Amino acid sequence: MLVAFLLPLGLAIWTSFHGADGWTTEAYRLLAKNSLFWRVIDNTFQIAFFSSIAAILLGYPLALHMSARSERTRRFLTMLVLIPFWTSILVKSYAFIVIFGRDGLLNQALRASFFPFGPVEVLFTRTGVAIAMAHQIIPFVVLPLLSNLLSIDQNLLRAAKLMGASPFEVFWRVTLPLTLPGIAAAFMISFTLGLGAYITPALLGGRSDLMIANLIDLRLRETLDWPGASAIAITLTVIAGLLIVGSRLLRRYKSEI
Repeated sequence: MLVAFLLPLGLAIWTSFHGADGWTTEAYRLLAKNSLFWRVIDNTFQIAFFSSIAAILLGYPLALHMSARSERTRRFLTMLVLIPFWTSILVKSYAFIVIFGRDGLLNQALRASFFPFGPVEVLFTRTGVAIAMAHQIIPFVVLPLLSNLLSIDQNLLRAAKLMGASPFEVFWRVTLPLTLPGIAAAFMISFTLGLGAYITPALLGGRSDLMIANLIDLRLRETLDWPGASAIAITLTVIAGLLIVGSRLLRRYKSEI
């Protein structure tokens, strides 16, 4: 961890505070006044939030279904959930270009079903980026939710059924409240991953969908502003760290209650 994480982080911190005249906070002062930076922060939070919500809405039913299966079937389904990890994010992003293009699979299917409103513009939009990111982070949602669902005492569900609760009431009043910690953990994992997304918004997003990682790349390649890029990277690291610390404090507070 010292070599792989702390050393590069220390180098980025040193670069962000080091200028031509020695130590300075000029990079952070300029960053605070940069309207583009704040627009990118807003874009990043919105895309990460909506992709995380979409991943949870898709991943929760899948995790619920897997938890009700036998152990053998559950192992097989878990393997299917993990298969996307075998494919590069770059390849999956290009696959979404094929799907979302004006003459892609999505619009071809809509034309075949006599969709009356013409081609759907999903490629190079924020919606397309959020969908692709949700697809990529679903495994990070399913696994913690599945672990949470499997830890629920089945006697609680049986007791609710014996008291006359319908399947929906059992889910709404017993299962869902008990899985809220798992939902919170899954959201935090997916949201933190979304904050650092780079390839997907670069390939599928439009000009107005720039995210923090893309802005760092722009500063490094186009303007050669190493202190500014390092300051953005440190800011992103601090934001992600605060979110993780906050979620842990919230879970600790809930457990004490």
